[in-house]
Amino acid sequence: MKPGLQFRLNQQLTLTPQLQQAIRLLQLSQLELEAELRQIAESNPLLEFSEDAANEGDGEADGEAATFDAPTEAATSANDGDSGDEPADWSQSGGNAEEPIDFSAGGSGNGSRNSGGDEDHFEPQNAAPETLQEHLLWQLNLTHLSLRERTIAAIIIDALNADGYLGETLESVTAAVPADLKATLEEVDAVRRQVQRFDPTGVASLDLRDCLRVQLEQFDPQLPQRELALRIVDGELELLARNDIARLSRRLRADDEETHAAAMLIRSLDPRPGAALDVTPVEYVAPDVYARKDSGRWRVSLNPDCQPRLGLNQHYCNLIAQARGEDASWMRGQLQEARWLIKSLESRAETLLKVAEAIVRRQSAFLDYGPEAMHPLVLREVAEEVGMHESTISRVTTRKYIHTPRGTFELKHFFSSGVSTEDGGSASATAIQAMLRKLIDAEDARKPLSDQAIAEELHRKGIQVARRTVAKYREAMRIPSSSERQRAG
Repeated sequence: MKPGLQFRLNQQLTLTPQLQQAIRLLQLSQLELEAELRQIAESNPLLEFSEDAANEGDGEADGEAATFDAPTEAATSANDGDSGDEPADWSQSGGNAEEPIDFSAGGSGNGSRNSGGDEDHFEPQNAAPETLQEHLLWQLNLTHLSLRERTIAAIIIDALNADGYLGETLESVTAAVPADLKATLEEVDAVRRQVQRFDPTGVASLDLRDCLRVQLEQFDPQLPQRELALRIVDGELELLARNDIARLSRRLRADDEETHAAAMLIRSLDPRPGAALDVTPVEYVAPDVYARKDSGRWRVSLNPDCQPRLGLNQHYCNLIAQARGEDASWMRGQLQEARWLIKSLESRAETLLKVAEAIVRRQSAFLDYGPEAMHPLVLREVAEEVGMHESTISRVTTRKYIHTPRGTFELKHFFSSGVSTEDGGSASATAIQAMLRKLIDAEDARKPLSDQAIAEELHRKGIQVARRTVAKYREAMRIPSSSERQRAG
């Protein structure tokens, strides 16, 4: 075979570093974007944040910085009452859960460490919330248990889940005890029963029946309904869940009034004793976009407080002309990257605004009339309207929020599949869920609607939906079944 030259013409899409950066910025949430930009600004001296302009809106606060603001359409949100709020403080004070507890101060350790903070104009800081494990270990340190029992109790406490139940089997807990202690299964269970009586009562339980029983045992034995409640917990929890008082009375050979009193006592107990000490932080959402009605038309604007004000440091820009050799080449490269970044941020803001406007145009009925008027909408429809790819729409609508008179929603909230109607149209899944919720809220508590009855009612409204679809929507909305919703007459 002789060597030869061949010419071939083809097209290939190459993602340049600048394009990759623009795509990455597009999919970041507002908080992630802020963190990303600060990290980039730390490594590029040509970039700086115009902090004064961002906080005070004074264009003369930093005369050397050429700031990047939202597109001109965003100025319409300046008069929105919600956009003037101070940005939320997302910082969290840390804590070490394994630190030994010091009782020498005679307090729980949650007191303020700075009594003169007001004089220094420091903002008050909340102490780190106490976890369930910390709360139980504090009580363990106050007991008269032996060192051996405390070691076993600490292992049990460490194995509790967020609801306060023992997340592992007794065999696993026994195996986790140091070998030199040679603890038996019976000994571990005995220590567990002592932990169950810590506050909150019922933690370290094996199951719901165990949790309710230990709480009932704390009541005065003279309480009339206590013994009947214990019998229900021991063997008739399923009937109690269905609220079948008549059958419960027959099974227990008690009258309906006594059975009802015992059932009310059980319902007053806490089936998730550990949840009260759940330290999951509350997340606050700052909307990226505002939608409001003006002169009968829905208008969309960017939230100026969420648009990063990033600019070029003019001092370093002026030094480029004086630099020589490798320093000049490096600074010009940094300047080019800074300009690309600012251009990418402008493109991100314009894309976000364009997509939000398209969504609001499609879902204006929802904004006017509520969830029941939500139209079916898929990514492809918005992508075709704004002339972008579906993947771009998916990135733009993920973790981006819009504030409307009906609340603040993630942009993805406005997308849902459709179900056909009798007139040849379609209804969105969100609208059907709203109708389902309305039907259940208006039902007779003594005769709740079954899934089949709800499906038939929706058929009468012209929406063709199967019973299993109703059940799927109901479960997604965390609405109990009709038997569980039933209430005594």
